[in-house]
Amino acid sequence: MDATALFKFSSGLYVVSARADDGDVGACVINTGLQLTSKPLQVAVVVNKQNHTEQVIEKAGHFALAPLTQTADMPFVGRFGFRSSTDFDKFEGIQSDMTGNGDPYPTEHVAAMVSCKVVQSLDVGTHMLFVGELDDARNLLAEEPLTYAYYHVVLKGKTPPKASSYVPE
Repeated sequence: MDATALFKFSSGLYVVSARADDGDVGACVINTGLQLTSKPLQVAVVVNKQNHTEQVIEKAGHFALAPLTQTADMPFVGRFGFRSSTDFDKFEGIQSDMTGNGDPYPTEHVAAMVSCKVVQSLDVGTHMLFVGELDDARNLLAEEPLTYAYYHVVLKGKTPPKASSYVPE
């Protein structure tokens, strides 16, 4: 089997973030975020169970999802994608805002923000799938979304081992 066939699937890059009632904050880059339904408006995100962000979403019961734009450079992607929220404040020194649920999200290099309350979760092995019902949504930048293909071809980004699309060589 050639698992690299999955590289042909189209997806974007997103920052998913949450803040629990105890003040614990998690944020990471994911490549699995999608709209599921229009009534009610629901999205799904898939987060590695080893990521601190996954634990924070479980505690909080809500999250923010922000699709990145092509203006995002590798240092910005790396801030959210290659460092841990347990030992690094990913929002320090960048433009950000907060949802009504208290979840932080970046406002630079993101096309939009959706704020969601978790209505379902499903353990899918290495990752958790969270279904969120939207309680707020905002358009932020009129820039092209950052696709995973653009990330690989133009930015020369790598797929980290915790990504849902990671295929070992």
